[in-house]
This record gives sequence, structure tokens and C-alpha cells, in this order.
Amino acid sequence: MPLHPQLQAIVDAAAALLPMETVPPETLRAGYEAQTARMARPDVGYVEDRMIIGPRGDIRIRIYRPDLQDGHAVVTYFHGSAFVICSIDTHDVICRHLCLALDAVVVSVDYGLAPEAPFPAGPDDCEAATIWTVENATSIGGDPARLIVAGDSAGATMATVVARRLRDAGGPNLAAQFLIYPVTDYPDPAPVSYQERGQGCGLTANAMRWGWDLYIRNPEDRFHPDASPLRGADLSGLPPAYVITAEYDLLRDEGKAYAARLSQAGVDTVLMHYDDMNHGFMGMVGVLDRADQAMTVASDWLASKI
Repeated sequence: MPLHPQLQAIVDAAAALLPMETVPPETLRAGYEAQTARMARPDVGYVEDRMIIGPRGDIRIRIYRPDLQDGHAVVTYFHGSAFVICSIDTHDVICRHLCLALDAVVVSVDYGLAPEAPFPAGPDDCEAATIWTVENATSIGGDPARLIVAGDSAGATMATVVARRLRDAGGPNLAAQFLIYPVTDYPDPAPVSYQERGQGCGLTANAMRWGWDLYIRNPEDRFHPDASPLRGADLSGLPPAYVITAEYDLLRDEGKAYAARLSQAGVDTVLMHYDDMNHGFMGMVGVLDRADQAMTVASDWLASKI
């Protein structure tokens, strides 16, 4: 199946831009902020930005509530980034849609990015924000016993790591993990999808390796399970997982492989693969029909776990 025409048009337009890996991170971040600021935003009941205390200092979070009632399920959401770019602002739209589709409180986390905050700053921030969410869930209209971790791309990496760390610590318990085209392994050796989809599909192999190189300062950390969750020795006992992959995404194979490892470890796992989508398509929810469908189907499954 060919790439969806709407996405193909975006890929074609992006071909005229400088490769991501040749642009300073601060310039890329400003560009993504400006681009996503133009997107239509659905109204939710209540939105609030806060600063919470993290292991390296303050962490900015954004809280989305479907209404001001109590007892909602709670999602901690970690935005995609290639470990370097994006923010809670660039992912405001997807968090709003998730809040409405799941009728849940969403806590979006502005975790530290490389090169300023290399590994393991991101996972450490995300774990701290998840624990804060559990401890403060009641005060923001949530139920701490109905907690989901979620994220896209590198943010999904953070979600997998938080889920495993909390399992190892004996809690807090999670109801589910929602992993959207996750980064799960350092590309050495690179999977087949890096060759098949590493050029001309949006996110490139060179850009992904650039992000990895800024994120991982010490080469021995490349295969640490907190950086490459697919390398984790034991994935049993993790919360149910809903994994989304896209055919035109260089992360396709590692996302499928992680879902397979979870399933083999006895974890209740759903892998939803979209044959005509590319990396980042869920960020077009509200604009792209397939992204809307994917959000609805995923939210229905997540709702069955909470």
C-alpha cells in the first residue's frame, strides 16, 4: 500500500528543507514550535501548566482535564523528540485528543532533552513525573489506581523505561502502556526498516542516528535497557501494552520486535500496524482521518484496561 497522499505531500514538501541533522537543535525546536502552533486545538475542560520538582531541578508539566469532576483515569504522556527536539507545546494537540477520547486526565511531561540533558536525564525526569502524578492524582481529578504511561517515538521509549522501573521498584502499579512507534533499540546493527524507510519517508536514518549520538554520551550506554528497552533481559510482569507501528517508518521493525518480546514474556500486548502511515502520523490527529481512527481504536482498548 502506498504512503497516504496527505502524508506524501508533507514528505515531498520537506524534501526542500535542510536535513535535520545539519540544523542546530535550538533552531529545530523553534521551527517545530512555530509549525505546531498553527494547528487547530480541540477544547478540553481545563488546562494548567505547572512546575514540579525533578531529580535535576524543576520539570514543566501540562495537565489536561476533560472536566472538573473527580475519579478519572490518568495518563502521563511523554512527547516524541528524537531525544533532542519537541516539547509539551508541540504535542499539545495529541494530548488534548487523548484527554477527550479516553475521558482521562493527561499529564504531559517536558522532560530534559539532549544535548543539554543527555541520558539518563529523560527517563529520570519521566519516572519522577509519573510518581508525582500518582501522589497528586486525586488533587487533579484523577484516580491513582488507574494510571497509564504513554508516549510517541522517543517519548514511547521513556514510557517503556518508566513501566519497567516501576515494576522493579514494586510499584506504583500501571494499568497499561500506550507506545506509539517507539524507539526501542540503538541501531547497531540497524534493522531492515532503516534501509527500506530511512530516506524519503519523513524521519531519516541520518537524523535518528544524530539524535542518538547527542543523547548517549558514553558508548557503553547505547545498549543499556534504559536507553534500548529491547535489550532488557526480562520483560515479564509489565503492564498491558498497546503498540502502534507504521509501514513507512524506519522504527517499524524495532517497534514490532518490542511488541513481540512483550507478548513472548506473557504481557497482554496489542500491535496495531498501519500500512499507509509514516513516522509522526499520530501528531496529525484532528487533521488526518487515519490518525483519528487510530486514536479512537487505541482509546477503546485502553479504556478496557482502566
